Amino acid sequence: MAKNFVSDGDVIPWTNTTGSAVASGQVVVMGHIIGVALVAIAAGATGSVAVEGVFEVAKVSGAVFAQGEKLIWDVSAGSGAGAFDDSSATPATGDITGGAIAWLAGTDGQTTATVKLTPGNAAIA
Repeated sequence: MAKNFVSDGDVIPWTNTTGSAVASGQVVVMGHIIGVALVAIAAGATGSVAVEGVFEVAKVSGAVFAQGEKLIWDVSAGSGAGAFDDSSATPATGDITGGAIAWLAGTDGQTTATVKLTPGNAAIA
């Protein structure tokens, strides 16, 4: 292995500066990256966040999307905690586009979606 190897890059240590505790499984925004907390992370604490992988996460109830569609992380949806929306939605300030794709199709009325995180492709509105 190379002497300068640091990590496989699928999990990143993240310090929670949000002011609120983050639950295991909750989506976390780090700059242009969307991740999923692998552990509960108290405000001010550091914990592991996955930046690659497939997860079941919050979805905008009315969003409809096809398998493989690029999704939008709507930071104000889902009771203000954020949720994934379809690509036809207009991103608002702070929303993240290109950070995930639909692993499975999403239908109207669903409140969760199965998504694949796609680091390195995101933009913030």
